[in-house]
Amino acid sequence: MFEEVEAAYSRIKDFVNKTPIMTSTTLNDQLQCNCFFKCENFQKIGAFKFRGAINTLLQLNDEEKKRGVITHSSGNHAQALSLAAKTVGVKAVIVMPENAPKVKVTATKGYGAEIVFCGSKPGDREEAVKPLIKEYGYTLVHPSDDLRIIQGAGTAAYEFIKEVGKLDYIFAPVGGGGFLSGTAIATKGLLPSAKVIAVEPENADDAFKSFKAGKIFPSINPNTIADGLRTQLGPNTFKIVRAYVDDIITVTEEEIVNAMQFLWERMKLVVEPSGAVSLAGILSGKIDVKDHRVGIMISGGNIDLTEFFASFREKISK
Repeated sequence: MFEEVEAAYSRIKDFVNKTPIMTSTTLNDQLQCNCFFKCENFQKIGAFKFRGAINTLLQLNDEEKKRGVITHSSGNHAQALSLAAKTVGVKAVIVMPENAPKVKVTATKGYGAEIVFCGSKPGDREEAVKPLIKEYGYTLVHPSDDLRIIQGAGTAAYEFIKEVGKLDYIFAPVGGGGFLSGTAIATKGLLPSAKVIAVEPENADDAFKSFKAGKIFPSINPNTIADGLRTQLGPNTFKIVRAYVDDIITVTEEEIVNAMQFLWERMKLVVEPSGAVSLAGILSGKIDVKDHRVGIMISGGNIDLTEFFASFREKISK
């Protein structure tokens, strides 16, 4: 699997942003360790998802390109596939739940994709995709369980480790498991002794339960502000997570918000709830990172700031 991540990096490196690595003296002093942030909030479309999307579309055959592609996503994968499709010149159809963040819907439309809305219950989006594939012959690009998506996602950690060097731990968020799977494959391929720790919202802890029980638990009514982590592990990601991930821990909604606040206020990084979950895991104290070199995967920064800026407009209008 590691060789496929290396191949993916060679394939996509001229299409993606080489995202920065940031540090915080305040955090290092607080935790008594050395933390390094891989900031995929600076990736194209504002999240790591573009890596997997462009890796997948660059491997389509002519017939698949002619028919177009389809996916289901609450936002970041939707934007990523839309931009990747625009880049390679194919049609993209995106099934999005009706409660998807408006900022992500607007961006997806802006990249030229056709959007089809569906219900917001678990399973609604997958069911909405099926008749469209049957009628139009679109190629499904699954948000997390497609191996090409996983391999592309792994290039973020590959790029990270190549630049920062030895790490003792890498913390990454987990929802559908594509980012975590890719991160784990790249990490174990370059740093076999490093521990990969996944972090999941307590209110959407299906991956945690699945990891501990050794069987996939469905995501049922995931009530978390981390909208990108409301999906569940698939057959491919579950297999990879069990093979390469050392542990999964959970964090509360308050811990997620606290991590976001630290990133925004102290590091000036606009990070969405799903992207802040990895830092929340470290701040929870469930893993002892003292005196270690710690990698923190920031998955994305797409958050709806409409109300935030509306409050400023309200002040200046008075």
